[in-house]
Order: sequence, then structure tokens, then C-alpha cells
Amino acid sequence: MTPSAPRSHSLPPTPAQTVGPFFGYALPFAGGARIAVDGDPDPITVHGQVFDGAEVPIPDALVEIWQADRDGSLTGAPGSLRHDQVTGEVIGRDGTAFTGFGRVPTDADGHWAVRTVAPGPHRPGAVPYLAVAVFARGLLHHLHTRVYLPEHADGLRAQFPDLPDSRLATLLARRERAGVYRFDIRLQGEEETVFFDFR
Repeated sequence: MTPSAPRSHSLPPTPAQTVGPFFGYALPFAGGARIAVDGDPDPITVHGQVFDGAEVPIPDALVEIWQADRDGSLTGAPGSLRHDQVTGEVIGRDGTAFTGFGRVPTDADGHWAVRTVAPGPHRPGAVPYLAVAVFARGLLHHLHTRVYLPEHADGLRAQFPDLPDSRLATLLARRERAGVYRFDIRLQGEEETVFFDFR
């Protein structure tokens, strides 16, 4: 038996590891941006860009949306994703059920968009919002934030009374026109989006 070499107890540090970029290539699926059902009479579009700390758009981030339906139900629609019967690969939504979940990659300009419905309060007195998870290169853990629609601005201020208006503004979508809202996500910088601990 050959004796093994003695282990060194003074190993040099290794470089920090980052994650990605691969989220935008591996995880999206067809119809991931269509949270509202086909033919919904009152859908909304929520869109924006994801920026890094230098205000540069991130082209390969991934944005997930989790939300209640307009009645506040969090039931979702398990089984509403269609799979290829041969490969088992996810090929898209069935388009007939509100899932409460969307997953979209950012494009070359860091832009993302979902077609959904305005969420209702998930419990009495709750302020409606879209929960957002952001995955991007360099993030070891995804980030959580929320999108509040401008019609709930007063409720947002009441929910977070200690946050200054400049920080609250990062949680508030901007109404561009009827049924269309803009919500940019900034991972760092002076206008960094407010992110939440998820427990």
C-alpha cells in the first residue's frame, strides 16, 4: 500500500463562483408569459427591463411571476402544462386555466413581459401584488420582490410605512396606458429595487 501524500492545511483560496448565464436558455417554456387564459376579457400586460448595477440591461436573466387571480385565489392550476408524450418535455400551457405562475427570459435588451390579470387580495385587507423571483448571472440565490399596481399605491405605503417614497417607488409599476404597466428591476445601484427575504 502506497502512503498517500500528506494533506496541506494551507490551501490557497479559490475564486468565488458565480451562477449562469444559463437561466434564460434552460428553464423557459412555451407560453410561459401567458398567465391569463386565452380569451380573457380583461387581461393586463406587465413588462420591464432587468438592469445590473451599471444600468446595463441583462440579456439572459429569468423573471418568474407568482400571483393570485383577480378574485384573490392562490389555487393555481396544477397539471395545466402540456408535455410531449414521447420525450416528456414541457411544450406549453393548455391555455384554458389560470395558473398564477409565469416564467419568462429577458431578451437581448433585458426586456421581459407577461400577459396576466390584475391580482386580487389573497386575504381580507391584503394589498394585491405580483410576487417576482429574479434569476441572473452572478446571483448565487435568486431575489424576491413584488410588483404593486399604481391603483394600490396607498395600500403599499400603509404596508411599509418605514420605507421612504424613493424606495417604495421601486415596488410600484407605472401605468403606461390602459392595461399596460411598466416595472423595471434594478439589481444594484442608487435605484436598486427593494428585495425581500423569502421565508
